[in-house]
Order: sequence, then structure tokens, then C-alpha cells
Amino acid sequence: MNVLAIDTSNYALGIALMDEKQVIGEYITNMKKNHSIRVMPAIEKLLIDCEMKPADLDKIVVAKGPGSYTGVRIGVTIAKTLAWTLSIPLVGVSSLEVLAAGAGRYFNGCISPLFDARRGQIYTGLYQYQDGKLVSRIQDQLVLSKNWAVELGQQDEKVLFIGSDIALHREVFEQELGGKAILAEITEHNPRPSELALLGYEKPGEDIHSFVPNYIRLAEAEAKWLEAQKELKIEEG
Repeated sequence: MNVLAIDTSNYALGIALMDEKQVIGEYITNMKKNHSIRVMPAIEKLLIDCEMKPADLDKIVVAKGPGSYTGVRIGVTIAKTLAWTLSIPLVGVSSLEVLAAGAGRYFNGCISPLFDARRGQIYTGLYQYQDGKLVSRIQDQLVLSKNWAVELGQQDEKVLFIGSDIALHREVFEQELGGKAILAEITEHNPRPSELALLGYEKPGEDIHSFVPNYIRLAEAEAKWLEAQKELKIEEG
């Protein structure tokens, strides 16, 4: 089975091709550039380099968020379009789960992948490998980093923090957790699209038309609009 994995949910753009035996090809960049004009050429180039055609694909796996509102939407839209056009299954995987999967495989403790969400907030969750499988111990959420540090500090285990935005919250974690806070190396901060492909390989396909991203919170513009509508109703009432 040939799997195409797509991750545009954050700054890192990742595309991978995998079959049941190996990672056939993988493309990763970590730049503040527009994913919308780069992702399709990246997919086309990877397919050509790996001597494959869209018709050779058997499944699409996409990072469904949380992350950048625009980035998540781009990846999910392209994945849904490809899956529908090719009549193949579509699978969504948490963007945080993908981040945790790489560096955490051989870590004896918990894994806290994170993306910065501004104003001292982070998207994060708590994962751990158990019997060779990555499991979620605390579901993905939007939380203040200092509150998250306090919650993790109540546990006895070491915690591996992973993600390119760690530097923004490093001081908070180290102050609260001390030696229990382990920071991943810079080479481990980019989500690996091959890990995304592996995570989605065995998962059953989802209904394409009802498939939606996991933003966790509304886009800022949408949130402001809803708040404005709420205030307008109060004034009219």
C-alpha cells in the first residue's frame, strides 16, 4: 500500500511517500513561506522523483491540527481533494501526535509536543510510548504554558518537550520542573511526515465529506466576529 502524507499545519512543510516496507521519499522545509503555493509542487516533485503517479496512491494521511489556522486548512483541503479525486481513503492524525512520535520513541518518560499559540499559550498534549505504541495520556488542548508546567510538575516522570517553539517557553518549564524537563535537540523539532504516514498507515479511512480539521480554537478573526455578534444581540435585546 502506497501512502502519501501531508503536513502543512505549522511552519514546517512535510510530504512523505511510504509503502509497507520503507519510506520511499520525504520532503521537509521549515521556513515562513506560503504553503498554499508550495505544497502541490512539492507533492508533484516527490512523486516524480520516486517514480510514482497519483494513480499509484492507496491512502492519503494528513496532519489535521492543531496549529496555524491557514496552514491546517490548506493541508486538509488538499488531502480531501486528492482522496476524493482518486477515490482512496483519507486519514487524519493529530499534528501534536506526529511531533511526539519521532523523538519520543526511545524516551523513558512522557512527551509533551507543543506549538506556540501566542499570549503565553501553547497547543500541547501528553504522550507516551507503551509496548511500542504511542498513546495519548492527556488530550490535545490549548493552555497557558505556566499552567501546563504546574500540571506536569505534579508528576514524578521526566517530560520531553519537543517543538520549534520551545525556546519561547523554556524558562517556564525549567523553573517549574527543574531536572524533570528534558528539551529535545534542534534536529528533532520538525514533525517528520514519514512518522505521519506510519501513524496513519493502519488507521481506517474517514468520511471525506464530513472530515474537518481540529483547530482546537477558532481563528482570531472568527472569534472576534462571534463576539461582536453576541454583543450586538445584547444591545438589541
